[in-house]
Amino acid sequence: MNLAEYAETLFPTDDPLLIKLPEEAQAEGLPPIHIPDEVGRLLQLLIVGSGAKSILELGTLFGYSSIWMARALPSDGSILTLEFAEKHAEVSRRNLQTAGLAEKVEVRVGAALDTLPSLAGSTFDLIFIDADKINYPSYLDWAVQLSHLGTVIVADNTWRRGEVLDDADENGRAMGEFNRKVASDPRLLSTIIPTRDGADAVTVAVVRA
Repeated sequence: MNLAEYAETLFPTDDPLLIKLPEEAQAEGLPPIHIPDEVGRLLQLLIVGSGAKSILELGTLFGYSSIWMARALPSDGSILTLEFAEKHAEVSRRNLQTAGLAEKVEVRVGAALDTLPSLAGSTFDLIFIDADKINYPSYLDWAVQLSHLGTVIVADNTWRRGEVLDDADENGRAMGEFNRKVASDPRLLSTIIPTRDGADAVTVAVVRA
């Protein structure tokens, strides 16, 4: 048993919907990748602890992380999630409807870097980045722009199973740039939390200026 498996024995996921969603996504031709449940719980803790009501998510896929976050929102909370592929958006909307969360989550289709300028002037309480890795540095710039004092910014896959140390990998290089930008930005109080038994990590930052 590794440490990730040990954590699962303490906090098991017995939700029938969350268990079947990856299998159904694969049957639809979508990759069955999703955040580990330890990250889902972390997001819920951050939402409840910060009192977040408005969330921006970059990368929807089949709605797995959207469901985790929407379940932690207060009754007047909402999520805007940006998804590149129309097919992914269709599947995620159906899953959100099944979960009874469709009214809390808007799925907007298009490349995030094309959609984000339309949000200029808006701010969000929590921003979750889990999209194409090559654009993480640009997503961080937008996350800070769309933040206010106290906004929580969370990014998944920021170690990429060690690829962040490999200059030969473009995703690893992009993630390394992202991590350096987060760590050096004086407006952010940030840290990296290992996940997946240390094979990957989540970067968490709070806007403080």
